[in-house]
Amino acid sequence: MAPPASLPLTCTLFTPAVATSPKVCRDFVRSTLNTLGLGDLADTAALCTSELVTNVHQHVRGEVHLRATVEAAGVRVAVYDGSHRPPRPQGRVGGDAESGRGLLLVASLADGFGVTGAERGKGVWFRLDSGRALPRWLVPGA
Repeated sequence: MAPPASLPLTCTLFTPAVATSPKVCRDFVRSTLNTLGLGDLADTAALCTSELVTNVHQHVRGEVHLRATVEAAGVRVAVYDGSHRPPRPQGRVGGDAESGRGLLLVASLADGFGVTGAERGKGVWFRLDSGRALPRWLVPGA
């Protein structure tokens, strides 16, 4: 059993926006959610995280600040970067295109998705709602 914690529970990771950053962030989110007993959200959260971090690597070239917050209703993952320019989902992407689907994929998989302004850039976030009760040790007063 994991140590007692109160919600919300936030885990943070900083990494440079380099080619390996999407894997590092994806593994961090998957491991965190599995450790907290939220494995049913882990694969979808890892995929969405990878897409958001890949966008930073391809378009911003700076440090990635990832924040995963577990709340009673599920998980919210935000990826912050140093650019104030909002991401632009591609409208229609050809069947043989090798890029342009990431934000559309996140929007279709997540229960919520958006962009938040930050002091030094922006945060692109997604939310996944838990379809089941949280592990008892995560619920305050349980």
